Amino acid sequence: MKIAKALSSIMIAASVLSVASLTGCASTPTKEGTGEYIDDSVITAKVKASLFNEPTLKATEINVETFKGDVQLSGFVADPKDAQKAVEVARGVKGVTSVKNDIRVK
Repeated sequence: MKIAKALSSIMIAASVLSVASLTGCASTPTKEGTGEYIDDSVITAKVKASLFNEPTLKATEINVETFKGDVQLSGFVADPKDAQKAVEVARGVKGVTSVKNDIRVK
């Protein structure tokens, strides 16, 4: 009897997980699917690394967020040229479809 209950619990859990995994991966216009989230995380990391490797920029003052390949830059810089350079660097990263510049000059 205990084995039957255990098997029943395992089967129910497996069916719940399979349904959850199918619905959890779907994307909507306002929410990313699992694959898109991972892709965006990689793009964000690459943009941050590119900004960090640009010697003229203070990368710690620039925030990067990505949603479906669209990168949003925010934060503060001392010079308007730095904001433009950050946009250029972000556009050069593979996978970036567009860049929104919300960087403010101090």
